[in-house]
Amino acid sequence: MENWRIYGKKADFNGIGEKFHIDPVVARVIRNRDIITEEELLMYFSEDTSKLHSPWLLKDMDKAIDIITAGIAEKKNIRIIGDYDIDGICSIYILLTALKNAGANVDYVVPDRIADGYGINENLIKSAFESGVDIIVTCDNGIAAYDAIAYAKSLGMTVIITDHHNVPFREESGSRYYVIPEADAVINPKQELCEYPFKEICGAYVAYKFACCLYEKCRIEGIEEFMQFAAIATVGDIMPLRDENRILVKRGLKDIVHTKNAGLKALLEVNALTDRTITSYDIGFRIGPCLNASGRLETAKYAVDMLLCEDIESARNLAVMLRRFNDDRKTMTESAVCAAVRQVEETSLKNDKVLVIYLPECHESIAGIVAGRIKERLNRPAIVLTDGENGVKGSGRSIEHYNMFEELTKCKELFTKFGGHPMAAGLSLEKKNIEPLRKMLNRNTSLTEEDFVKTVWIDVPMPVSYISEKLIEDLKLLEPFGNGNEKPVFAEKNLFVKSINVTGKNRNVVKLGLINEKGFKIDAVYFGDADIFTQKVREREKYAFTYYPILNEYRGERSIQIIITGVQ
Repeated sequence: MENWRIYGKKADFNGIGEKFHIDPVVARVIRNRDIITEEELLMYFSEDTSKLHSPWLLKDMDKAIDIITAGIAEKKNIRIIGDYDIDGICSIYILLTALKNAGANVDYVVPDRIADGYGINENLIKSAFESGVDIIVTCDNGIAAYDAIAYAKSLGMTVIITDHHNVPFREESGSRYYVIPEADAVINPKQELCEYPFKEICGAYVAYKFACCLYEKCRIEGIEEFMQFAAIATVGDIMPLRDENRILVKRGLKDIVHTKNAGLKALLEVNALTDRTITSYDIGFRIGPCLNASGRLETAKYAVDMLLCEDIESARNLAVMLRRFNDDRKTMTESAVCAAVRQVEETSLKNDKVLVIYLPECHESIAGIVAGRIKERLNRPAIVLTDGENGVKGSGRSIEHYNMFEELTKCKELFTKFGGHPMAAGLSLEKKNIEPLRKMLNRNTSLTEEDFVKTVWIDVPMPVSYISEKLIEDLKLLEPFGNGNEKPVFAEKNLFVKSINVTGKNRNVVKLGLINEKGFKIDAVYFGDADIFTQKVREREKYAFTYYPILNEYRGERSIQIIITGVQ
């Protein structure tokens, strides 16, 4: 059962509508996203990249650029150490290309998910030192690598951290003390003393900001080519599409359509995304998973090398490989999700508020995906653990009312390694600590049963008779949709179901004819499990539906329809 609630935020919706030439319903949706002031509204609608915040506001940016430009001038060897996910892949590509264009002697290393785990470590540092590397630049990692950075400094190496993850902390006597590695420069907007005005940017966007400053200092043109990759990472790493992230993604999605990058062009081709508008959905569910799959099942080096390709044929071969990896990943995920559900339903875990699921045979690269699926299905925080080469490794995904990073911090003595965000985390521990972790998390939690009821926020309780082509066009101004700028939810109760027709090869499409209380008729479509849906919804009965309006075009004819998203 879902808890449907209606936003009650107030504003002069008619006035906003008149000022910005939009339907008052659209103005109301924007207000529901906490866009309040005229300045915020202008930022929300803007596609002007000059409104992006100055990269020089990031703490230590000037210091890092001075180190890098001096290193380039002195012909020092620079090594980038990134991460194996979409954010790390795009970060590496941006930094590597920018540094090469600035004349640097630079290479990169992407950690192996299984052999190295997440982020920089002593083995990677030792290897860099033995290879004659003078300067290490991290991207999308490093803020939690205090000991590893200390080791690099003990070897006389210079280290620049570029990251966006939460800064680790310790608590003593009720006070919180943040622990920042003693690198030569630390660029991370989440540092307490960083004055950068918007904190929720991804690692690749931090890398892009670094590249902006480097290009400015070295008087290099063409920084815009990196925007599309920062945008891909912003969507793929599920950053909130607010403030400058929204402008960046708007611009990036347009640039992707006309990309000159052979690798990205090939990836669009193998996913049938050429010669069409690219949406945030395409990035999140088609492009992103292919990039991530390389680091999950083999090595993210394939994805980086694809983006670095200069000829389309080589790029296409790599793109086909990534697509195949992703298909394999999907099959593995479905099997692991089924095993996880069985474990929860058939053991004492079913009574836990925080799920700690141990799947020793699960490929560790998909643990986070499985945790996310379980979280979505049961609306409980879920941590999925599996056997790694050196102990147990896993990933967690959380719900709105549970800050996973802070709750794991309370158990940090059980881990050999951990890090993450309020909504997601990665961790390593000894097998003997699995049960103590489960017990400690559940003993510490303040979650209540109410927290497990999924809340669906309705933007506007809107009669379907109000929908017009103009409204549907105005709603497009709200795109791109994603975290922090969710697709609007509309609702109407007492809709009479005149007809139901199940279609689709897999019985995953339901077409309905609906009539509201004023006699207005409209066609509706539901995408999902038709058997489950038709158990809830029957002909000649009335229901409340949540929906989103669309304009359907078929054989030259246009008609207004609604996509059903929920029913009560």
